[in-house]
Amino acid sequence: MAEISPQNRTPAGKPRPPIVVVMGHVDHGKTTLLDRIRKSNMAEREAGGITQSIGAYEIEVPLKAEPKSRENEADQGIPRQPRDDSPEIRRITFIDTPGHEAFTRMRSRGANAADLAILVVAADEGVKPQTTESIRILDETKTPFVVALTKTDKPNADPERVKNELTSAGVLLEGYGGSVSYEPVSAKTGEHVSELLDLLLLTAEMENLVYDPTLAGTGFVLETRMDRRRGLEASVIVKNGTLKRGEPIATPTGKGKIKIMENFLGETALALEPSAPALIIGWEELPQVGEEFVTGPEANVDLAKRPESRLATPPAAPGLPVIPDDTETLNFILKASDAGSLEALSEIVKAMIADKPAKLIAASVGDVTDNDVKLGISTKSILISFKGKVDRAAGALAEANRVKIISSEIIYDLVKAVEDFLTQKEGAGSIAELEILAVFNQPKPEKQVVGGRVVRGVFRNKALFEIERQGAVAGQGRVSNLQQQKKDAREVAEGSEAGLMVNSQILIQVGDKLIIKS
Repeated sequence: MAEISPQNRTPAGKPRPPIVVVMGHVDHGKTTLLDRIRKSNMAEREAGGITQSIGAYEIEVPLKAEPKSRENEADQGIPRQPRDDSPEIRRITFIDTPGHEAFTRMRSRGANAADLAILVVAADEGVKPQTTESIRILDETKTPFVVALTKTDKPNADPERVKNELTSAGVLLEGYGGSVSYEPVSAKTGEHVSELLDLLLLTAEMENLVYDPTLAGTGFVLETRMDRRRGLEASVIVKNGTLKRGEPIATPTGKGKIKIMENFLGETALALEPSAPALIIGWEELPQVGEEFVTGPEANVDLAKRPESRLATPPAAPGLPVIPDDTETLNFILKASDAGSLEALSEIVKAMIADKPAKLIAASVGDVTDNDVKLGISTKSILISFKGKVDRAAGALAEANRVKIISSEIIYDLVKAVEDFLTQKEGAGSIAELEILAVFNQPKPEKQVVGGRVVRGVFRNKALFEIERQGAVAGQGRVSNLQQQKKDAREVAEGSEAGLMVNSQILIQVGDKLIIKS
């Protein structure tokens, strides 16, 4: 697949609008700034106050005037301008990236797909972890950027301190020994927002962004998802050529035909030019987030013959540590509304259970269905769903079979719920004791069948235990199989009787106590 970047700056091409990524620390005002620029209420509608999947939006900027959103033209009775920029109108496409630390790869993809960036830094807080990460990504991708000092209207705002912190972080601003432009802004009042847009347009002119309208459309995949009504969907951004409905489309891992194409307003489009965001429906195979796409004749090339995309993300839900088969594990099934969110959820779960025996049974995009719950029943897994729905049948099946589902549309709430669950699980299983009431079969030490009552805590399958005999430790062993009422059980609660097969070099006797200490 041909590289896209050289086509972006072909001197003989036609000028195209800049694609701008907005980056920075969580709650530093990225979404609010975009809200001010777009003249919409998106910031108030976003769950939890942050944007949790990459979205792209076009705006129009009348020269030396306040920005005007295309969304408001119809409401104000203003005829839509032609797609080509006029001397009086300039267009900018914005990519918004989430601020939570789990979305590192999404921010990196946004920077790769963009021509320019705004680094948002709150004047009352200064440089924070995601600020530093954003600076690193911009440096690695060699993306030109300007700095927006937000929240300058706050009583404790200290722009001078923040400028010094940026210098220490390697961002040399104009007047501070460098050439990086900056603008103090207030997204709340709109002060200096138009000046910030002027800086972006000036920087874009220096980059000489052009395209060839006669070529087939190419660009990047921003997000993918499964819609139960419309099937496989992918949000893309066009970088060169003209994207046309009815054309074949392909990436190194996905292919299809553009049956439906919508612009960022949700309007059906027959053709789109750079730097337009689009929603594509008609995929036979869903592409990976971050891949380059091609259309036209090149899209018919066999997938196996295409080189890997330089921006492609590995398959979502990277593996967790390998756990021996005879160790008790926490099993997880992950669900999310889109591929980027699934990727972030996988990163969160990996970090939270890095020091625990755990297995990732499955991870997929979409709502929680009864098939997911059935998998949870058979594998004794916990289902974690981010921004997905739990359909009625799945919820009823989970409740009837005691399959735990943790779900939320807000990343912080989901993290807290999983943390609480893990804490509760560890506390419940930290100490348990079972008193042996009967010995049924002892053909060999590693296959002893015994019965007993749990006198303290929750006795768990596959757990290691100590054998206490007459107040002293007589040996150790492991539970090979645990049953309650002649059915396999993952755990047996205090006060209940259990049958178990154990592996121990010591022959267990009636009256022994099996003690789990961790």
